Amino acid sequence: MVRRLVLAALLAGVALPATAAPPAIPLDTLKTVTKTLSQDSFEGRAPATPGEDKTVAYIAERFAAAGLKPGVRGGWYQPVPLVELTLKNTPAITVTGGRTPLSFAYKTDMVIGTYRVVPQVAVESSDVVFVGYGINAPEKGWNDYAGLDVKGKTVVILVNDPDWQARATTGLFDGRAMTYYGRWTYKFEEAARQGAAMALIVHDTAPAAYGFNVVRSSWSGPQLETDEKGDHLDQSAAVGWLTNEAARKLFASAGKDLDTLTAAAKVKGFRPVPLGLKAGVSLENGIRRQASRNVIGIIPGSTTPDEYVLYSAHWDHLGRCEPVNGDDICNGAVDNASGVAGLVALAEAFRAGGPPKRSVVFLALTAEESGTLGSEYYANNPVYPRAKTVGGANMDSLNLLGDPRDISLVGAGKSDLEGLLTRLATAQGRVVKPEPTPEKGFYYRSDHFSFAKLGVPMIYFDGGDDLVKGGVAAGQKAKAAYEATRYHAPSDEYDPEWDWSGAVHDLQLYYGIGRALADGGTWPKWNPGSEFRAVRDASEAAR
Repeated sequence: MVRRLVLAALLAGVALPATAAPPAIPLDTLKTVTKTLSQDSFEGRAPATPGEDKTVAYIAERFAAAGLKPGVRGGWYQPVPLVELTLKNTPAITVTGGRTPLSFAYKTDMVIGTYRVVPQVAVESSDVVFVGYGINAPEKGWNDYAGLDVKGKTVVILVNDPDWQARATTGLFDGRAMTYYGRWTYKFEEAARQGAAMALIVHDTAPAAYGFNVVRSSWSGPQLETDEKGDHLDQSAAVGWLTNEAARKLFASAGKDLDTLTAAAKVKGFRPVPLGLKAGVSLENGIRRQASRNVIGIIPGSTTPDEYVLYSAHWDHLGRCEPVNGDDICNGAVDNASGVAGLVALAEAFRAGGPPKRSVVFLALTAEESGTLGSEYYANNPVYPRAKTVGGANMDSLNLLGDPRDISLVGAGKSDLEGLLTRLATAQGRVVKPEPTPEKGFYYRSDHFSFAKLGVPMIYFDGGDDLVKGGVAAGQKAKAAYEATRYHAPSDEYDPEWDWSGAVHDLQLYYGIGRALADGGTWPKWNPGSEFRAVRDASEAAR
């Protein structure tokens, strides 16, 4: 397979010599940075821990060695104010008023927490209501809260959106493709807007896109939120997840059937169902306020230095997590030490390729695992103006499964950056395909979304499934095995036997996209009908 990208032959308006070819992607850099950041001594790279101190210092050191300039007013770090909440008690959710009194145990039957920055919260004797998918979408004529005031109540919510089992990616909620209404973060946001005291999502592996073990590992340690005025007192007092088995017990106690109500919730016109139950929980919090850091480097543009192209990858992981066979460090080698290694490798490639016309910014972001907090903070408090930010690419876990013939485009149909990716991939002999599992909502699960929703076109793709060695079956099997056994687990550790060929070829594409944007004069646009287009169009006046 030919792997040579001749950018000038592909990209109109990009002033590169006709013989220009990209510099090599430094494989040693990829291996070294990934291995270093995933060592036990980094303690899983949790924000606001000693592991962060080692992490950001190492990234700044590698950025400097790659030739980047400090990107934050002469320094490397953008402070990101965070608050850490740690449960001090072992809570239980009690349910009364039904056929059988219930007590759901922490980590076994449920996980629970709060966004409120207070020492203690309690929900007492709160009426329990099933609100289907918990969606309020006026533009779609859909409101799962219609006709019932849930202020002070406990709402039970299904994960994903109503048509997630559809075969096609068309329909009221984009069919099989998850919309933001299906994302768990939206469920809690809307429950708070409706005044719910407690919000509980029913876990189901297929529509959630991961097992309950992932939920448990993500929710059972210290939780981070942005440190904001008001201490998040506008949020529900308690938010969490029920296992599917626990949810079935809850509905059975109310004389209801979960499957029957789930089917009803898929139909437009569904109305919330009071369950005749009362729920309660008490949480005690340890509170620690401490700034984390985004690490930012820049290559100043040679011609238009006040226009910016972005590369992003998050440096954080889960830190010390639920032990597995005595190992309590979630090292995050693939997720996302590999993506940070990609940032450093791309910086070295840009240095080798010569100065870009526009400035290129490299963002190593904090607190992605806590809800893309670092990227949201940068997007809302940009070091470089959003109106002057051309676009960019995000890397969250490089392909270390082997060399694919294809590319999985996450969130297909969003912007004209996809045409650029397609032309570059064609030159590699690869085919760009829509993501095979759009119901998993990957477009809303990483840092590019923080920029996209504020109008900056960002592309995000994944190594494909059709491996040169083994085809689609091998690719799907390898991805499924990673998600089942390593994702957000202590077993996500560096493996010297990894096949880096797919990662290198993907990084060639990332380089091509960034170089084309940096050396061109065009501004990527969102496609007509995109939910992000209006914000971008409005920013054109500021330019």
